[in-house]
Amino acid sequence: MRTVFLGTSQFAVTVLESLAGSSHKPDLVVTMPDRPKGRGRKVAPPPVATAVEKLEIPLLQPKTVNLEECRSEIGRVDPEVVCVCAYGGLIKEPLLSDYLMLNVHPSLLPRWRGAAPIERAIMAGDEKTGVTIMKVVAGLDSGPIALQGEMDIDPEADCGEISAGLARLGSRLLIEALDHAKQNSLELTEQQDDLTTYADKIGADDRKIDFNRSPDELVHQIRALSPHIGAYVVDGHGERIKVMRAEAAEENLGPGEVKVVNGRMLVGCNGGALELIEIQPSGKKLMSVKDYLRGNPVPAKLGAD
Repeated sequence: MRTVFLGTSQFAVTVLESLAGSSHKPDLVVTMPDRPKGRGRKVAPPPVATAVEKLEIPLLQPKTVNLEECRSEIGRVDPEVVCVCAYGGLIKEPLLSDYLMLNVHPSLLPRWRGAAPIERAIMAGDEKTGVTIMKVVAGLDSGPIALQGEMDIDPEADCGEISAGLARLGSRLLIEALDHAKQNSLELTEQQDDLTTYADKIGADDRKIDFNRSPDELVHQIRALSPHIGAYVVDGHGERIKVMRAEAAEENLGPGEVKVVNGRMLVGCNGGALELIEIQPSGKKLMSVKDYLRGNPVPAKLGAD
């Protein structure tokens, strides 16, 4: 089928590469403009723009896909389907109604509509997640469902690992949906709006580790924000320490109280303790707690800002 692909993130790269290797290779890719990144704030292309160079597909990087010039370029392709995956921009009329648009959304809609479905599913302690292929409509992730696939959430996996698995699942489901569309056998089912939950964008408060919460809650939070964002604590000098991996432990300590036992750093919380395993002190590289303890004094207490 003639397709146009809208996507930006690394998740979208996985889906795009699979699509490019199928009979539905996009005739045009639209992604976000280059933007400053990292500590040096150097301007860099988004992951999809980098991937397209190897795939030899025409690329557009408009400020918004709704610009008349961009809509005109899409019109030249005259796509049968526009595929959307982690694009990061609002799609408006008349573009919405011009084509059948199928979105790859990494949750089991209507659960976790919104910006951070993978993170919110992990934070909530969900045992399962998945991918929904849905028709794009004006409402937030509220369009009718074409296909869904489930995936278990590995209790040991972080957001990066779960995201990679969902991207592979989403690739297969999108190609399957396009195959159905080509055969005029694509069926759409309306979502059950009364079952809706929302995955709000990750904010500053979501990153703070509150030791008044339970060990399991904190482990979910840390996994959900690793490795791309990072939950953090603050030491006695006001320096932030990102916690990238941790486990629940049994130890009777006050909230935020630190104890080192046989090279293990335990921090008290509500109903037990949190064992910190991998951390990233401010201005330093990711390291094991064992390495940290070799060159740093043990803080008496850890907490949020």
